[in-house]
Amino acid sequence: MFNLATRHSPLAKTPSPIGILGGTFDPIHFGHLRLAQELAEGLGLREVRFIPAGRPPHRTQPFALTQQRLEMARLGIVGNPLFTLDEREIFKPTPSYTVETLLDLRRETGAAQPLCLFMGTDAFLGLISWHRWRELFELAHIVVAQRPGFSGLGRAAATMPNDLRDELNRRLTNEPEALSATSAGAVFIQPITALDISATQIREQLAAGQSPRYLLPDAVLDYIQTNGLY
Repeated sequence: MFNLATRHSPLAKTPSPIGILGGTFDPIHFGHLRLAQELAEGLGLREVRFIPAGRPPHRTQPFALTQQRLEMARLGIVGNPLFTLDEREIFKPTPSYTVETLLDLRRETGAAQPLCLFMGTDAFLGLISWHRWRELFELAHIVVAQRPGFSGLGRAAATMPNDLRDELNRRLTNEPEALSATSAGAVFIQPITALDISATQIREQLAAGQSPRYLLPDAVLDYIQTNGLY
């Protein structure tokens, strides 16, 4: 169990945390946006950085072009003062490894700035397949967005790889204050609203001549239709 006393004693005042949400955003949709909004408000974050991946190492290459995905992300977050667009990954010619992005962010923000890396439960359960995965805990907190109906990471621990289970047992906290009082190292589970929306679903509907309206912002849908995407 993550212990605040073992990280800072006495507690040092640190800046409000920055949330990090990566993805291909092919296209960005309300599932991404609502997750970011709920985590930002629920955890008292100062901002959420949306970081579109250039060449994702764990999945097939995106359907839309780099500049198109960047523009859709920009249109998706416009008007929300909590959201910012970070372009550091999308134009990289090499694979977009999260650990390298966090190292870059850590150099930029300094050692004291709390960083919160957002991911879903499935992503966390597969974390040991990520490049230099253990280093992620030293660079950021991991916030697992848990949808209703999932029994929790604790119950899933029995089927986790031993290394990941050990890290979870050592780092799991139910204290949101840990994300503000320390700069990295905790795993926190935050329930979110269930929105069963996926970019794959949206692309399939568009390919079939169906409308995905109300699954993504109107500005993003208008951009897709104007540019004949998917």
